[in-house]
Amino acid sequence: MSDVHSDQLLSEVAALPQLPGVYRYFDAAGAVLYVGKARNLKKRVANYFQKSHGGTRIGHMISKIVRMETTVVRSEAEALLLENNLIKTLKPRYNILFRDDKSYPYLKIASHAFPRLAYYRGATDKKHRYFGPYPSAWAVKESIQLLQKVFRLRTCEDTVYANRTRPCLLYQIKRCSGPCVGHIAPDAYAQDVASAEAFLMGDTQLVLSKLEQRMTTHAEKLEFEQAAELRNQMSAISRVLHQQSIEIASDKDVDILAVKVQGGKACVNLAMVRGGRHLGDRPYFPVHVEDAAQIHHGELDAEEGAAPVLADAIEVQVLEAFIAQHYIDVPVPATLVLSEQVSRELIEAISLQAGARVTAVFQPREQRRHWLEMAETNAKLQLARLLAEEGSQQARTRALTDALELASDDLDAFRVECFDISHTAGEATQASCVVFEHHTMQNKEYRRYNIEGITPGDDYAAMRQVLHRRYGKLAEAMAAETEELPPGDAESDDSEAPVKIRTARMPDLVLVDGGKGQVSMAREVFSELGLPLSLIVGVEKGEGRKVGLEELVFADGREKVYLGKDSAALMLVAQIRDEAHRFAITGMRAKRAKVRVGGSQLEDIPGIGPKRRARLLQRFGGIRGVAAASVEDIASVEGIASELAEEIYKALH
Repeated sequence: MSDVHSDQLLSEVAALPQLPGVYRYFDAAGAVLYVGKARNLKKRVANYFQKSHGGTRIGHMISKIVRMETTVVRSEAEALLLENNLIKTLKPRYNILFRDDKSYPYLKIASHAFPRLAYYRGATDKKHRYFGPYPSAWAVKESIQLLQKVFRLRTCEDTVYANRTRPCLLYQIKRCSGPCVGHIAPDAYAQDVASAEAFLMGDTQLVLSKLEQRMTTHAEKLEFEQAAELRNQMSAISRVLHQQSIEIASDKDVDILAVKVQGGKACVNLAMVRGGRHLGDRPYFPVHVEDAAQIHHGELDAEEGAAPVLADAIEVQVLEAFIAQHYIDVPVPATLVLSEQVSRELIEAISLQAGARVTAVFQPREQRRHWLEMAETNAKLQLARLLAEEGSQQARTRALTDALELASDDLDAFRVECFDISHTAGEATQASCVVFEHHTMQNKEYRRYNIEGITPGDDYAAMRQVLHRRYGKLAEAMAAETEELPPGDAESDDSEAPVKIRTARMPDLVLVDGGKGQVSMAREVFSELGLPLSLIVGVEKGEGRKVGLEELVFADGREKVYLGKDSAALMLVAQIRDEAHRFAITGMRAKRAKVRVGGSQLEDIPGIGPKRRARLLQRFGGIRGVAAASVEDIASVEGIASELAEEIYKALH
């Protein structure tokens, strides 16, 4: 391996200290390839460059390394924390990565003389009380409903609360005690709030005993109505405890983590117990599992004194990656119940980060075992669902390539670009291009093209323009690359060949929404650019424009093809075509609105802000009125000087 790396890089490797730390590898484009930690930086990093790794994934990665960065830390625990912080931040290509999920929701008890219950998502502060996090919005709302039933705390906004003159419906159905109109004393409401907080923290026995004391006090004073209300609260709490199988008082806050790996994919199912209540779970699906697993195994095989690589080590690796990355941003509970035994160093590291002791349980008993079994079942089901969905997506791609007799050696890289034209009676014409790759629509690669200089309503001219703009430069780049290659080596995949060979790439299929006319126009453009006509396929409406009767029209002379209304290939083509149409329609409507309102045209002129724009549109009745006005008329508007009036006139003519 050392012959493909620069002397400077190898000298940096040789100079590394024998200390714990974190290393990062970069490719020629500056992208991060891999982030790793080591007890001994010198030994670990040197191993990459001193040994032959053949055609393995680790060998493929090492061949791309052109630069390295390292950070020395005081301990392996610090190295582990820094490693996973960098993984989350840098998103390396060869690390197991759990993509950022939406933030977790909380149940908030807002600070107030009569505090309210609220659903909350975002950063917490010390002004209010927060409970959670919860795995889903549904879990928070269910908890709020429970607290309303048992403790009858208010959920209305402060502005609504302040303006009530009589109790709302929630009071009538016994879901609120009516503090807005004085139906409960402040101290009694405060006791209900304290009981709700204790319940959320799992102190259910304490809550029940306090309620019982209050009930007895009311009964002794012959206040039987108040005593009955407290009795009903106690009954409601008892039903909740029974329904949710809360049996272990010590298990107030627990996270249960189960991992399942199959078919190169992985799922970590996180179940949450808060205040002794099982709140539900959420699945996580990491990326780069196979690449990272092979690199990790290669590291263990080469490391002195390392334990042998076990068959199930990939589950442990995935689970460790989740724990290290997840609890960077999320509070870690006192107990973790895990389906795999992770390293002691990892648990020590997250304890250090949390500032409190965290206990990991690998072979739980009783209630914990039931929780873990549920989490394992959910992980298995969620992974099966993912594999089934991916399998069906791949099947659709395969069906399309087979139906069109296209090369399908690499289905994951099969790329389709689809075009559609949209306008309203020739106004605001736009073309859309949507992209399908890796068995799904690639929204980030969608493009819109404003079509100008054509006869309004001429869809053929619009298609001609967008295809030239989309593929003109690409055709030139491909021609230039071919000239750079040695004779007879136009298909070379040698790593020494110009980098452009792998970047200038046509899609495998170009779909146009239309029949013979649009396909003929696309054929003319591709002929002019020297691109293969076999890539072009038109989607022609069937009889009566009915869905499922579409036919495919080819630019290279092949006969039309009707795939059948139940064809998986036609379903995929229809999905891509419909997405192109949707994208074109939304863009056209937005452009049309801008033209009709005129806001963007005016605000693009230096010196025109919202106030001057509003005055102009109000005076002249719209952008067309402004455009029809003379310089003198424009200058008569308040705030518009003669010089600015001239600029406005020039910009609109």
